[in-house]
Amino acid sequence: MKKFIAATVLATATLGLAACDVDQTEEGSMPDVDVEGGNLPEFDVEGPDVDVGTEETTIEVPTVDVDMPDDADGEPVTGDE
Repeated sequence: MKKFIAATVLATATLGLAACDVDQTEEGSMPDVDVEGGNLPEFDVEGPDVDVGTEETTIEVPTVDVDMPDDADGEPVTGDE
């Protein structure tokens, strides 16, 4: 289920980006800076508890009756020709 959700999110993000038309109009450059030491922030992240279950369900499917038309010779048309 987690893989399905991740795939859905990825597909949605990909489609969202595919809908954009981006043209670069100017080159970018990094600034000249001197960096001394530092510390990255730390995070403690806990995701939500998700309970996923299944449920068996019976679905009534209607019966479909298809009458195929006859060809010029009076033979039924099968679609295999």
